[in-house]
Amino acid sequence: MEDTYTLLQIIARSWGALFMLVVFLGVIVFTLRPGSRRLHSDIANIPFRHDDRPAPDTAAQGQTPQFKEARQ
Repeated sequence: MEDTYTLLQIIARSWGALFMLVVFLGVIVFTLRPGSRRLHSDIANIPFRHDDRPAPDTAAQGQTPQFKEARQ
């Protein structure tokens, strides 16, 4: 009987590679599935949601902001 390391190496070379291939293909199919285009385009446009109307500047109005913005 072979030692444990050699047995695990054989399993990792054959079944491990097959498992990783199946997971990779599963991620690709999940990403490109029908009906996900709207979801992906909505997520891609998150940075541009407030382009037409930026967030109000509460410090200029004399109110104390709860969250301080990074740009100053």
